[in-house]
Amino acid sequence: MDKTLVIGATGNAGREVVDRLVAAGAAPRALSRRAGEPGDGRGHVREGVEAVAGDLSEPATLEAALRGVGSVFLVWPFLTTEHAPAVLDAIGRHARRVVYLSSSGVDRTAERQTDPIRQLHADMEALIEKSGPGWTVLRADTFASNARGWAAQIRAGDVVRGPDSAATAVIDERDIAAVAVRALTEDGHGGAVYVLTGPQVLSRAEQVRAIGEAVGRPLRFEAVPADIARERMLADGRPPALVDALLAGVGTRPASDLITTTVEEITGAPARTFASWAVDRADAFR
Repeated sequence: MDKTLVIGATGNAGREVVDRLVAAGAAPRALSRRAGEPGDGRGHVREGVEAVAGDLSEPATLEAALRGVGSVFLVWPFLTTEHAPAVLDAIGRHARRVVYLSSSGVDRTAERQTDPIRQLHADMEALIEKSGPGWTVLRADTFASNARGWAAQIRAGDVVRGPDSAATAVIDERDIAAVAVRALTEDGHGGAVYVLTGPQVLSRAEQVRAIGEAVGRPLRFEAVPADIARERMLADGRPPALVDALLAGVGTRPASDLITTTVEEITGAPARTFASWAVDRADAFR
C-alpha cells in the first residue's frame, strides 16, 4: 500500500491528520526535522508512526521521505514561496495527489490579498495547481487551536490580553483533519477547493468566554493596541517577520459571516463547535 506523507506532522492540524490516518488503517509517514528523537513532545512524531527526516528548506532531503508515497498532506511553514517550486517538483516525481492546507480568506480573483499570510497561501495554491500531482486545497478558517496561545495567561489570571481581530467561524483542527484524510485516501476530490469553517462566527472575546465556561471560571478578553502586542510577541521570541505578518492580518482582515457545511458534506458529521473544542482541551488551560 502506498504511504501518505504528512508534512507538518508535529503541528496542530498535522498531528490530527496522522491520528486519523492511523485510525483509518492507512499508513502515514511523518516528516520531521527531528525524526529519530523520542516521541511525546510537541516537536516530535507520535509513537508507533514512521518518522522520516526532511527539511522543506532543503528540498533534496525529501527524496528518501517520498519513496513509496502516493499522497502528501502539505502545510507550508514559511512566509515566502522560495523553496516551494523545488519541493513541489520532488512531490510530483513520487506522489499522485497532494492536499494543501490554505486559508479561507484567500480570494484568487483579487490582484492582491488583504495581508501577507493570505498572499502566501494564494501564491502556494497557484504553484500547486501547476505542479504534477492531482491536488485538493483545504481553505480553513481560524484554527481553534490558535487559542492555545492564551493558555499561559489563563493559567495566571482571568484576563486574556492581545490584539483583537474580526470575528470568524473558528474551526476545530480535528474537522480539518477529517476532511484532509478523505481527500488523501479517496478518489473524487481532485481539483477541489474546500472552504472549511466551524458552525458559529465568534469574536476573540466570545472564544475566551467559552474557554472560561470549560474551565469553570469567568474569563474576559481585553484588546491591546498593535504596537504593544508586537512588543510582547517579540519578547516571547517570535521572529519579527512572523510578528509583522500576523499583526498585518489582524489589522486588515474584514469581518466575515462565512459559514459552510463542507465538513459535514465530506465527512458525514457536522463541524464541532468551539465550545466543544474548549471542553475537550480544558486541561491545557488549567
